[in-house]
Amino acid sequence: MTSESSSEMQDMLHQLNTPFPLTDVQVAFYQENGYIKLKHVLSSNLLNHYRRVIGDRVAELSADALPIEQRSTYGKAFLQVMNLWTNSPEVRQFVFGKRIARIAAQLIGATGVRIYHDQALYKEPGGGITPWHADQYYWPVDSERTITAWIPLQDTPGEMGPLAFCEKSHRFQLGRDMEISDESEMTLKEALHHFRMEESGFDLGDVSFHSGWTFHRAGANSTDRPREVFTMIYMDENIHLVAPKNKNHIADLERWAPGLKAGDLLASPLNPVIYTSGS
Repeated sequence: MTSESSSEMQDMLHQLNTPFPLTDVQVAFYQENGYIKLKHVLSSNLLNHYRRVIGDRVAELSADALPIEQRSTYGKAFLQVMNLWTNSPEVRQFVFGKRIARIAAQLIGATGVRIYHDQALYKEPGGGITPWHADQYYWPVDSERTITAWIPLQDTPGEMGPLAFCEKSHRFQLGRDMEISDESEMTLKEALHHFRMEESGFDLGDVSFHSGWTFHRAGANSTDRPREVFTMIYMDENIHLVAPKNKNHIADLERWAPGLKAGDLLASPLNPVIYTSGS
């Protein structure tokens, strides 16, 4: 249970659904660099509220996770709980907010966006690195108009493992066939060494957006507090599925687009349009 009054909740829902003043310069930066970090996108009151809501669900749904020392490199990177919107009405309010979705549509140049899925990514105290990777390796879709919003639920300084981006790497072809692993960390660390890295921390209220093909990673969490992050993956409302090219495509098709096949519009019940022009 949360303690916010009805008027406070109405204020938060209003904020979730009103436009953010994105500029042409910011859109151009994203399109050139494959990512952007925006300041003051959401208020601390709103984020503190949903931090409690999301944290409760993460604790419940990850209660049977292995001890961190028994996990793989990927497993040590964070506790990962997906599609929380499908089992929490309050998380659904957050995920279906039009503010973040509208930013996503503007950045990728789409008339609107669908949700692909959400993820809570909680890097525990002592949690390891998140290896270099590009998300779109996993997605069986026919367009590069894909984007992830990365929303820290607390201040996230460097020692907590904030997301780090490789500028302009969304145009880089090497490594696009690599799943996240020790191998991807070693190979891409070397291959991307000549690109500029953005690896500064996040203040509460900051939200980053990155392209599906932008290479990114995160450092370890060396603090005694969890790094609590919520992400939402959006895709062009007109995006279609393609024939799977790897085992991860097959798994994603079954999990996130149930009942659909190659050539279909990504329009399963799990992929509703969150924002479209004029809404």
